[in-house]
Amino acid sequence: MARVVVLDYGSGNLRSAERAVARAGADVTVTDDLAAAASADGLVVPGVGAFAACMAGIEALGAGPVIADRVAAGRPVLGICVGMQILFGHGEEHGVVTKGLGLLPGGVTRLPARRLPHMGWNTVRPPAGSTLFAGLPAGTRFYFVHSYGVTDPAALVESGATVTTAHHGADFVAAVERGPLSAAQFHPEKSADAGAALLRNWLGTL
Repeated sequence: MARVVVLDYGSGNLRSAERAVARAGADVTVTDDLAAAASADGLVVPGVGAFAACMAGIEALGAGPVIADRVAAGRPVLGICVGMQILFGHGEEHGVVTKGLGLLPGGVTRLPARRLPHMGWNTVRPPAGSTLFAGLPAGTRFYFVHSYGVTDPAALVESGATVTTAHHGADFVAAVERGPLSAAQFHPEKSADAGAALLRNWLGTL
């Protein structure tokens, strides 16, 4: 059974993520222990709320280098919601730009939609060859709660990432897969059977 750490840096749906990953078939620990985060078979980086607040929590814990080292060493990481967003170069909220971890190219900005937050179930468009969405039929819905996202995936695509998109006001990045790094803007832990299938697919990469 794969050993997975859900990183506790003061932000995120920790217990719901823990339960969902455990149900998908992993031995899960929620911890702020960086040694455990470094050595686990898989690391989940959750996140809710503001980009700047999540980055402040990551920096206070000193978790950025651990996440970066895992990716450089080919050890799987899964970012969820704002835990996905902080993997990018920067996030802009209310005119304030906050530096991200820079593990993925691009930036996070406010969605150009009349209705925000984007909250509820929405379909996604994974490309052929996606590992996260393998076996899931077209039109599968996932649960989103966010007002910000990555609306320009050009740099991601150029970097060799597999990019899944969704639409709310405009197209935005719903999920990313690049080497050991995977990320979802939606909440797999709140996405019922579809989310469970995606988590099982991720665990299959460990």
